[in-house]
Amino acid sequence: MRPALLISIACLCGALGASPRPAAAAERPVVVELFTSQSCSSCPPAEALVGRLAQEGSEVLPLAFHVTYWNHLNWRDPYSLPAATARQEAYAARLGGSSYTPQAVIDGRVGLVGSDEAGLRAAIARARAGGPAIPMTLVRDDGRLVAQIGPGSPSGSRAGRVLLVGFDPSRTTKVLRGENAGRTIEQVNIVRSVQDLGSWSGAAETFTPARPDGEAAALLLQAEDGRFLGAARLGPSGAGREALR
Repeated sequence: MRPALLISIACLCGALGASPRPAAAAERPVVVELFTSQSCSSCPPAEALVGRLAQEGSEVLPLAFHVTYWNHLNWRDPYSLPAATARQEAYAARLGGSSYTPQAVIDGRVGLVGSDEAGLRAAIARARAGGPAIPMTLVRDDGRLVAQIGPGSPSGSRAGRVLLVGFDPSRTTKVLRGENAGRTIEQVNIVRSVQDLGSWSGAAETFTPARPDGEAAALLLQAEDGRFLGAARLGPSGAGREALR
């Protein structure tokens, strides 16, 4: 067993019942999902805002989901994913309204225009006041990841889904055609893959998935109503395990 895995297990020992003392409730980063496209001329300001959030510390976890429905124009976003489009459609059904770019979804429950900085920061503040989270860790072990989730008190037998998201922390693209033709766009936390690892019903769980596409990874625990119950992130190889809140 590798040292990183031993450290991870030690960090969760209280949550998994190895300590006689009750584990303290964890804090969590607020998950901000931006639905965007390189073919959308309104999206660069929203992507710049997400970039600022990514630099402000561990209290926010921004993820940029590049949708596919702009690809019918004469520029195909190289990071567009069918899974991103499907995820936004699911939010549209839950939150009401239609799918558009740039759209930000905060904490899985509030949708607004992704470039609305005042509205976005207010929604983040409200989500941050939502209380403690389920403790979670994510570490590397050889060619796989080890994802650990502590126990909790869900209100049902299928209280949440465990998602593993692979993402690239930073990419620069020169757009040659479309609405952003001639622009060089800086983009952060670009989602490259989404895996559903399974359901969570309150008991401590350990998953050992293969490494996802993307240089970094995020582990998300999302309740059936869309709210995130916990989140953890893992930086690129060689960057070490990030401290999570």
